[in-house]
Amino acid sequence: MISSILSSFLPLLRRAPTLSMQRWNSAKEFLDIKPTTLLYLIAEKKGFVDLPAVVEDDLDEQFVRGHGPGGQATNKTNNCVVLKHVPSGIVVKCHQTRSVDQNRKIARSILQEKLDVYYKGINSEVVKERKEQQWKKQEKKRKAKDNLERKKQFKDLLKESPDAT
Repeated sequence: MISSILSSFLPLLRRAPTLSMQRWNSAKEFLDIKPTTLLYLIAEKKGFVDLPAVVEDDLDEQFVRGHGPGGQATNKTNNCVVLKHVPSGIVVKCHQTRSVDQNRKIARSILQEKLDVYYKGINSEVVKERKEQQWKKQEKKRKAKDNLERKKQFKDLLKESPDAT
């Protein structure tokens, strides 16, 4: 299991000697995965290839009343789809559109991603994509912070220099 984590973050580990201690500690925290956070990832990501197939016999599908903005068209019609995968117990509720057919398709794609996380855990494509996005966001913040620090040092240098006009 450790080897699979290390192989998925090999580019990060190659850069490890060039990272400062503070950045390396934040990278180590980034690599730590808590099992409780795996099932609470953002769903409905596009472009995943290796997702498990959803067997219709394993699903319990219900249509319940919608909620939210949209008035009578959403609040009084049964267009909210609730899918339950019986073997795993995962429940997905989808009310993104007013159309029952579209909600059914969206709910099935979300369920596929949640099943991928449930069965594969750390090796899931959804988890890997999420971690990559978090790393990119942290790197962007770090670069912005470094840039601001350099600007501040440059301004301080200009104020202290006697040749400043």
